[in-house]
Amino acid sequence: MVSGLDFEVTVDQNRHLPVGGRDVDAIVTVTAAESGETGSVGSAATEDTTVVIMVDCSSSMNWPRARIAAARQATVTAVDALREGVRFAVIAGNLTARMVYPPHRGLARADAAGRAAAKQAIRELRADGGTAMSRWLLLAEELFRSQPGGVRHAILLTDGVNQGEDEAELAEGLAACRDRFVCDCRGIGTDWRVPELRRIAETLLGTVDIVAEPGNLAEDFRAMTDAAMGKEVADVALRLWTPQTARLRFVKQVDPDMVDLSERRVPSGAMTDDFPTGSWGAETRAYHVGVEIEPIEMTDRMLAARISVVTPSSDQSGPLATGLVLAEGTADLMQATIVNREVAHYTGQAELAGAIREGLAARAGGDLDMATRRLGRAAELAESSGHRDTARLLAEVVEVDEHTGTVRLRSRISAEAEMTLDARSTRTARVRPQASQEDG
Repeated sequence: MVSGLDFEVTVDQNRHLPVGGRDVDAIVTVTAAESGETGSVGSAATEDTTVVIMVDCSSSMNWPRARIAAARQATVTAVDALREGVRFAVIAGNLTARMVYPPHRGLARADAAGRAAAKQAIRELRADGGTAMSRWLLLAEELFRSQPGGVRHAILLTDGVNQGEDEAELAEGLAACRDRFVCDCRGIGTDWRVPELRRIAETLLGTVDIVAEPGNLAEDFRAMTDAAMGKEVADVALRLWTPQTARLRFVKQVDPDMVDLSERRVPSGAMTDDFPTGSWGAETRAYHVGVEIEPIEMTDRMLAARISVVTPSSDQSGPLATGLVLAEGTADLMQATIVNREVAHYTGQAELAGAIREGLAARAGGDLDMATRRLGRAAELAESSGHRDTARLLAEVVEVDEHTGTVRLRSRISAEAEMTLDARSTRTARVRPQASQEDG
């Protein structure tokens, strides 16, 4: 238990492999639950939380005028939602990044006086100039750097394209910010690019979404701030041990969003690697872990991987929770070919996300036949996996004849519908409950 949270790891897999089999797949579910100890999450947790809000103040935010007004109101709402004592700052971004509050390059405390001064400064925000997001992020990183411990959470709002700098500058900025803080990204309107914000959000282990209507922005900011206030443990990582003869194929978060963590590997010891997961509150996340072992024999029983939940203090205090991925040879092909339900479900969710991405890319490239096939496949997968939210979004892009199964693209697709589908394509649905069964 740490900061009032108890962590638990469960592993779902079919451990039985055919003789000569090498690939082991498992869904590793990590759950953090409140320990129930009163007073375990109090002022100390609050004092260790820092929130930085980055608001796009480029000239495009002036059109329509409701956009900059909504951004001001949403930021005020976020400041009001900060817990007493939390450190915070507000940054205005265009081709540069400047402090809105506090007026100096530093952090303020969320108290009555601090909130009132911040809200006054926010209400005076004006929009002009271009967009260079790496400069906003680098100023945020500088502020977070002064508080290296605790939960470090950022919110970035934009309405446009990052045309004020080249790809190399953004990549360099993201590299400097990676693993320093978590950042949720929101695009207002429909003139921004989903892949650009997704790149920032995935690098910084945050979320991305569209807020098409300015009037919905304040509630979205409140929800993001409330979620940040619920985080209690920072810098949580998955530590994977694998045998010397094994190869880690991949580590992917598959719930609540799909994020490939494979390239985030940080060596942490003999045959162990850490994969950062950001900050945690009381929540559940699931990961797909793939390991390649030496060809298995019928009598072999082995540990393919050990997964531990760790924080920077774990080398002294030990892991917060641990789970085991096993492998066992069998001559029973029926037993060996059973696909674990959890593994099958999230593999299907990955296919769903890929089909949406490929379909939208094909449509953008003018290949309407490919777009129809891939988005039709996505609609089929969304329906079969119970992903009702994605099914509803797909219904605004394609229509399926319920009698013949014929799929066709809708003749008119709004930019909002397309961008919402793209932004939310990586969200996953949980496995439908059913009676418990053996893993085989």
